[in-house]
Amino acid sequence: MHGWIILDKPHGLGSTQAVSAVKRVLRQSGAGKVKVGHGGTLDPLATGVLPVAIGEATKLAGRMLDSDKVYDFTVAFGAQTDTLDLEGRVIATSDHRPTLAEVEAVLPRFTGPIEQAPPAYSAILIDGQRAYDLARAGQQVEMKTRAVTIYSLNIAASEAEGAGVASATLTAHVSKGTYIRSLARDIALALGTVGHVTMLRRVKAGPFTLDMAISLDKWEEAARGGGIAQLMLPLTAGLDDIPALSVSPDEALALRQGKVLVGKPHTGLMLAMEGDTPVALVDASGPEIRVVRGFNL
Repeated sequence: MHGWIILDKPHGLGSTQAVSAVKRVLRQSGAGKVKVGHGGTLDPLATGVLPVAIGEATKLAGRMLDSDKVYDFTVAFGAQTDTLDLEGRVIATSDHRPTLAEVEAVLPRFTGPIEQAPPAYSAILIDGQRAYDLARAGQQVEMKTRAVTIYSLNIAASEAEGAGVASATLTAHVSKGTYIRSLARDIALALGTVGHVTMLRRVKAGPFTLDMAISLDKWEEAARGGGIAQLMLPLTAGLDDIPALSVSPDEALALRQGKVLVGKPHTGLMLAMEGDTPVALVDASGPEIRVVRGFNL
């Protein structure tokens, strides 16, 4: 049981709860005790692609956290909440509604490298405490800006209100560390109004897309029928962008022992493979090949 389950996370379920549900289904299927982790937190109100790593694939979960993501999201204009989404209480309002042309015109300002202040209601640590815990306790939370990259930002749909728009649905391709709720807040402010996110759906995380994703119901149904292995993607699915390095049985044994291989010059990150079996994620610099993550398969 080493690989990935790509969940289409439902609304209202946290990422940790989703992982617990996968663990429960694995136990019920007779898989026994298996390591399970996720490759990128989604808010409970968000839906969409949640990569869940199983077994040795958990060693790649951190790499998945660093991958870029694609989201569809709707920003409603006229009210800002303390959580920047539907869950919070309204803390600011505005009667101004931007036109669709104004929304289109402002998007280039939020494309490319930008500085962004994360939401106060986020899991960022401040002096050892989660920002959302401090915010819920009524403390004033000052969030430092961080550099993120918005690779693309486009309008997918809008809802009219008078001469302006009440809401706009956007598609954003973003780097790690980007908060869509902050992006929605800042777009609204740049348009001379306020806003909050009413819909958030992740459609891509690293190499994983919605067409690979399954519902929890389908996962549980497959477990009852003994077919969960057919729904799992292989461990290597999380490394589609990494070139393969073929190694001999002796070289594979050396890598499993953490030894450095010396051979033909290579550069960069590679996946060492003994036949069809992944051995290790390795980093090559000149003739030396060192293990980054070894797999016990």
